[in-house]
Amino acid sequence: MTRNSKTKPDEVLFTKKSMESMFNVMNIAVLCVDHELNIRFINQSAESLLDISANRAINFSISELILNSEELESVLFDAIQIQNPYTQRRAVFKLYDGSSVTVDYTVTPWQYDNWPRLVIELYPLDRFLRIDRDEAFRSHQQVTRQMVRGLAHEIKNPLGGIRGAAQLLARELPTAELQEFTDVMISETDRLTSLVDRLLGPKSLPEPVSTNIHRLLERVRTLIHMESTAAIEVDRDYDPSIPEVTVDPELLIQAFLNIARNAVQSLREVEIQVAQTEPSWKPRLKFTTRTLRQHAIGQDFHRVVIKVDIQDNGKGVPEKIRDQLFFPMITGRSDGTGLGLSIAHSIVHQHGGAIEFESEPGETIFSIILPLELTNELPA
Repeated sequence: MTRNSKTKPDEVLFTKKSMESMFNVMNIAVLCVDHELNIRFINQSAESLLDISANRAINFSISELILNSEELESVLFDAIQIQNPYTQRRAVFKLYDGSSVTVDYTVTPWQYDNWPRLVIELYPLDRFLRIDRDEAFRSHQQVTRQMVRGLAHEIKNPLGGIRGAAQLLARELPTAELQEFTDVMISETDRLTSLVDRLLGPKSLPEPVSTNIHRLLERVRTLIHMESTAAIEVDRDYDPSIPEVTVDPELLIQAFLNIARNAVQSLREVEIQVAQTEPSWKPRLKFTTRTLRQHAIGQDFHRVVIKVDIQDNGKGVPEKIRDQLFFPMITGRSDGTGLGLSIAHSIVHQHGGAIEFESEPGETIFSIILPLELTNELPA
């Protein structure tokens, strides 16, 4: 085969447009910066990761996109000068919108029109770190559940014997005054039995039916208003495009209600503390619903999930209990049982979902993530 003398040495010539098209179909986030560290190209994966559109990012300095970019800028200038690639593990980038991402990144020098350019590849780790954290937590939960079930069995047997003996004793007592003591014994054993049952979590498997998630949240909102003596504002920010989801309505209401009740208790404590010093402070709850695409729950990857946020402006979750917050008997209140969030976690886990939270004084958000299996495509 004779080569045409007019053919250039490279068999395939990449134009700028074809290269951008190639980068855009990659799952890896890719940025290209010039010798002044201004962004010249950003692919779709990088737009999603950094939460910025290409139209806004182009010609931005890297320092305007990544706020803590001092170390990155030093690496980029070194890569331009010595023309060597560079790789960094587990870098945390703070973005212009206040959020942060954890990434591995690789910097590769590249010449374009006789000018030095750098290709930056970002490999997000947040998803994998969350998967590791979720898997470790679920493993601890399973061990804890097994221990609780064994302990509950050992406790309930003697409680049943005590209750039966108290009932027999009550029949033999000569006066009603003496029966008051056996009544106390019976009521206390019933209370302990109920506590043990609550430790075990939901007694039945979910019975899923097609349900509107907002109808469940409205039920919770009504219950919160009925139970609360204080005037708590409950704001709603619902996504009306969310289709019906297949869940057990009663169990899911219980999970939402347990989280909301915890929030209300936190609001009450703050209200007592600031009643004299900050009279303008008002207790607030907010229910928000959204859909997320391409989201991982544990090791399962879902095309679309529902995210329900329950937000309050209370005192926040104490730092010392955050890692064990969903374990039974863990609570930040002196009068708490530590069972509400544990039961909520069990219910959501039975539905194949997950609970996440972010907390600081003045803002706590519990996010319930539920898989949404669609028969029809959601609106884009």
